[in-house]
Amino acid sequence: MVSRMKTLLLVSMVVAALPAGCAPTPDNEAQDIAALNTNAKYIIEKVSISGRKDVHLSEPLKSDLDHVVGQNLDHPMLEKLAERMKKELHVPDVNVRVTKGDMPEHVVVNFEVGSERPHNFDMDVSRFLYHSKQGWTGEGHITERIHGNAFSFGILSDGDRLAERYAGIQAGYERRKVGTERLRLRFVFSSFHQQWNRAVLAAAPPDEIYRTRQNYNPEATVVLLAPLELSFGVDFARYRLTLPVARTESSNAVVSTLRYHQRWGSAKDEGENDVRASYSYRTATRAFESDRVFARHQADARYRFRRHRTDLSVGFEAGRIYGSAPLFERFVLGNAETLRGWNKFDLDPVGASHMIHGNIDYSYAGFLVFYDTGAVWDRPEQREQKQSLGVGCKKGGFQLAVAFPIRSGAANPVFYAGMNF
Repeated sequence: MVSRMKTLLLVSMVVAALPAGCAPTPDNEAQDIAALNTNAKYIIEKVSISGRKDVHLSEPLKSDLDHVVGQNLDHPMLEKLAERMKKELHVPDVNVRVTKGDMPEHVVVNFEVGSERPHNFDMDVSRFLYHSKQGWTGEGHITERIHGNAFSFGILSDGDRLAERYAGIQAGYERRKVGTERLRLRFVFSSFHQQWNRAVLAAAPPDEIYRTRQNYNPEATVVLLAPLELSFGVDFARYRLTLPVARTESSNAVVSTLRYHQRWGSAKDEGENDVRASYSYRTATRAFESDRVFARHQADARYRFRRHRTDLSVGFEAGRIYGSAPLFERFVLGNAETLRGWNKFDLDPVGASHMIHGNIDYSYAGFLVFYDTGAVWDRPEQREQKQSLGVGCKKGGFQLAVAFPIRSGAANPVFYAGMNF
């Protein structure tokens, strides 16, 4: 009896030891994110990239990858990073794989990069909008990428951003790496035909109204120190006047823009934070054989916080023009992005030389509420601060909203709907 019990005990110990001996060691255990216990708080210990030897990413993306280390494992955030990597490298796929780290409750994230496509052809609608006071705006582009070179062609009709409606074509070339990944080059040519609202024609001198406009803009961008970059170049503009006599004028300016972009956190846990700021300066002088002489300053900043289904955005911008600038350089408020609820032709039909604007947008589970305030003016006595409120829905890049100007008398709300604006 005792001998039989010893035999059963020995068999039980052998059976219990088999799973432990057959199980893979943690160091060799590769897992997809979905296989992990989603209730556990896994910490990302390290991020790596495999599949290609010569992976060159932009400084903002590399900075975002660095900030992932030390955060909680967030599947949607990693998938967004993989999608951005896929677009920058022009590859068919980037897979996210997770393995256990060296420390308990820690993981290593690896982005597996597929083979590069020799050619990459894209078609996209970069802006599509209907505004109840200003009509339709649309912009689409096709892009062909060949070995680090991007060639683009676009068609657009925009009645929202400027005092004019401009319609025509854009063609461009971009090289994202010139010797080093810190230097990019871009060339853009535009040719537009103008249409003018009656309010603009009534307010502007006849020699300010042009029928056609062409712009040629070569520009270089240097990454100074992630997340800070500087763009500089020139903008040669020629426009055709018809009154009082037909003639062509030019507005040739040196342009520069300093940009800052920083993102940190996780939208799933403690919250994702995004900060963007820029300052641009344009100056047109006789040295560039410009008929118009002016200096244009513009600064803007935006902070965004996201967590779960909550999204909060706060923005500010201001600008000033010295000298005599053409109408397409002047500041406009009262469209689908600024002072929503007001009609830009009621505020200042020809735009202004001074501008200030701020807004707060809050959305929860797609429901959007926002508040705008701002003013445009040429002389100090003309400054009058305006305000507006609006509600709507927001999903991804699509928005649908109705906005109301805050003023006495009739409300006259503005309705707009569209994407990517």
